[in-house]
Amino acid sequence: MSSEALAVLATRIGANALPIFLCLLAVLLMLVAAIAWALRALRERLKPAVQRRLRPAGAVLLYGAAGFALVLGAALLFAEIAEHLGPGGAMARADAALAESIRVHVNPATLRAFAIVTHFGDVLSMTLLGVVVAALLWQRRQPALALGWVLAVGGNALLNPLLKRVFERVRPVHDHGLVSELGWSFPSGHTSSATVAYGMLAYLALRTLPPRWHLPAVLGAAALAFSVGCSRIFLQVHFASDVAAGFASGTAWLTVCIASVELGRHYRQHRHPAGPSR
Repeated sequence: MSSEALAVLATRIGANALPIFLCLLAVLLMLVAAIAWALRALRERLKPAVQRRLRPAGAVLLYGAAGFALVLGAALLFAEIAEHLGPGGAMARADAALAESIRVHVNPATLRAFAIVTHFGDVLSMTLLGVVVAALLWQRRQPALALGWVLAVGGNALLNPLLKRVFERVRPVHDHGLVSELGWSFPSGHTSSATVAYGMLAYLALRTLPPRWHLPAVLGAAALAFSVGCSRIFLQVHFASDVAAGFASGTAWLTVCIASVELGRHYRQHRHPAGPSR
């Protein structure tokens, strides 16, 4: 598709940004629910066979392969976006057209709603969430989960500014007065932070809460992370490609952290099969 056609498509998307966002959110939640159901059914079916036949080294390789595949996919997406960031290119023109179309067509009430949502990815929100969750995990005597949580949230807080300095992309113009952001634009820090933090919260829910809370926790995390990322586009403080790259980098780091915690848990269970899992 030519750059002109992409710009026209982006303009049309911007003119219908809210209904498109709601449709994408609904599709995302249905997809997450379907994947969760399929994984649960597969795990229940294979669990006896896995327990009998899969050696500890095989389990490590299985976890590692799954994590590597997710990291590789996210990294490839990030690299593909970064490769087309140059000024005047098709992606840059589409980004600018979408931002301008949203500025013209999205009403102030919608912007105010997204201005509230975007605070769930702020530095202050992430800091408070990080401290509270780490304290609760430590109080519950879950040091391994607490360490994994701190490394996930803290590591992303260090990684994103480094990536911003590498690419040094200027933000789109945002003059609505609801939020104001300085600094570089690519990738979106709010998006990657929300992806990592709420993704890790969903993982912690799977590890610590009763099964009836597992699906609501995963759906809530997916909805919140997606909404925070999209809020950055609606508020025109990031281009769409910034947000896509934020999702990619956040997903890659989240996968690394969860895989590391799971591998550590498997190692401890193998070394101390009769001890508690933490």
